[in-house]
Amino acid sequence: MATLPDKEKLVRNFNRCANWEEKYLYVIELGAVLPELSDSLRQPEYTISGCQSQVWIVMDEASDGKIQLQGDSDAAIVKGLIAIVFILYQDMTAAEIVGFDVRPWFEQLALTQHLTPSRSQGLEAMIRAIRHRAQALS
Repeated sequence: MATLPDKEKLVRNFNRCANWEEKYLYVIELGAVLPELSDSLRQPEYTISGCQSQVWIVMDEASDGKIQLQGDSDAAIVKGLIAIVFILYQDMTAAEIVGFDVRPWFEQLALTQHLTPSRSQGLEAMIRAIRHRAQALS
């Protein structure tokens, strides 16, 4: 299975897309790279409230202190947004996640102005939940 790109490659790939239709297709491709979440992890404690679609995000702390994220959604574009959020937070510790501002990255992607209000709210809910859980771990 393919792996997710790093932050810089994500921005480069986004900027190579000719229009928003291509960017949405790329977002969907990113979501397809995420492994499907097992049914045992599709539990209420991993559900992200505030999302119109069903979203599950699981956070674990590895022995090296880095946070490992798993997630899934019942909607292809939302699953792609989960992948983008995971790319932004990959290889970080809980304290680094809490201190990391994702807004400049979203500005580089020009993502939020092209999302529906409900998807933007869902994206914010995912980020809030990850930061809140990371704060509890740090």
